[in-house]
Amino acid sequence: MKEKVLIIGAGLCGTLLAIRMAQRGYQVELHEKRPDMRLEEMSAGRSINLALSNRGLKALGMVGMGEQIKKECIPMFGRMIHPKNGEHRLSKYSGRDGDYINSVSRGGLNISLLIEADSFKNLKVVFNSNCTHVDLKSATAQFKDQLTGEARKSQGDIVIGTDGAGSAVRRSLMSNTPELLFNYSQDFLRHGYKELSIPPTADDGWRIEKNALHIWPRGGMMVIALPNLDGSFTVTMFHPFEGEGGFNTLNTDEKVIEYFEAEYAEILRHMPDFLIDYHNNPTGTLGTIKCYPWQAHGKVLMMGDASHAVVPFYGQGMNASFEDVFVFDEILEEHEGDWKKVFTTFEDARAENTNAIADLAIDNFYEMRDHVANPVFIKKRNLEMELEQAFPDYYSKYSMVTFNENMPYSEAMRKGRLQDDLLMDICRKDKNKTLAEVYGMLKKIV
Repeated sequence: MKEKVLIIGAGLCGTLLAIRMAQRGYQVELHEKRPDMRLEEMSAGRSINLALSNRGLKALGMVGMGEQIKKECIPMFGRMIHPKNGEHRLSKYSGRDGDYINSVSRGGLNISLLIEADSFKNLKVVFNSNCTHVDLKSATAQFKDQLTGEARKSQGDIVIGTDGAGSAVRRSLMSNTPELLFNYSQDFLRHGYKELSIPPTADDGWRIEKNALHIWPRGGMMVIALPNLDGSFTVTMFHPFEGEGGFNTLNTDEKVIEYFEAEYAEILRHMPDFLIDYHNNPTGTLGTIKCYPWQAHGKVLMMGDASHAVVPFYGQGMNASFEDVFVFDEILEEHEGDWKKVFTTFEDARAENTNAIADLAIDNFYEMRDHVANPVFIKKRNLEMELEQAFPDYYSKYSMVTFNENMPYSEAMRKGRLQDDLLMDICRKDKNKTLAEVYGMLKKIV
């Protein structure tokens, strides 16, 4: 019998990892502090849909669930930009046919993974089990039963923490900072988010274009909307906490309505329960977490948001976590039997790349918020589309991250930033260059 793998956190990353480890024949024990979401409704206002793209689909395909999950998705072919004054327009994600991202329900995807997990006799899921501490040398985790308050312990041959941005496993590593030389940073944007909703039409249709990610950019703030299978849209405000339009400023019904009528009149008419959502749904924070090392003593490892939480503006948080599982599986295939080698190889392979996507997500926040309606930026995006159509080996920065799943994030960031600088310079100065000339210039710099 293979070793026992103790996984902390049955969110998207942890459940996918548990499935893969069970497929490999390990004895898997998966603990989750929340109740079984198949029996409980998700709390309102918490990221109920996500953007699934090629990296995530590659990992789902590894466990045989790629095609199943695609049936639960809505394709989004580009950003539908809604300027304050002017006609909305679709900015496609790629100049290549067949490149699109997918709107998927966070809860629906997690439930599908849990159902798959239930099919393995060597995989046990324990809900309402809150991890309070992990002993790094013995791979023993302490838990508190959320229903009874009972304290429990469980020991594995290894422990893997996939317990999110507030990770108890990470806190256990941090408590051993002198020994591990543990580095940790947490950076918050001065912006927060609040989720609203657009309901379906009377005949369960979509009130706005179904196959797009909608953005209402307002310079310094924005609202986005993603489609759901039931005809609704999940709408998210990304606003500062302070100042005009800030969450702390919009503190009465009158102020909220007045502000939305001035800035988002187009979307307001689609949200009959707007004020109810605004008051009932919490205002969340937006932060980036980076840390190192991700493992201790070849006994305890972190992955997913526990080791690299990112802001949501590249739509890569879930995809990066799923890619963790894929890369971990590749490394395990090569070094199985030597957990120390597996863990150190994994953290060295991933840390640089997850730091890169964290930085790119911050870049994309400013792009979506401030630049998507800028004439020079629009010209640059159109030029990128033409280049992708004319030259199959050319990928824009966005396409390298989102559609070129075999390119590391760090390489996509390096190449993409060089390309962006050159193309913005060409478009800003209105240089008269043919597509072939621009392509040649790009090939030289990357």
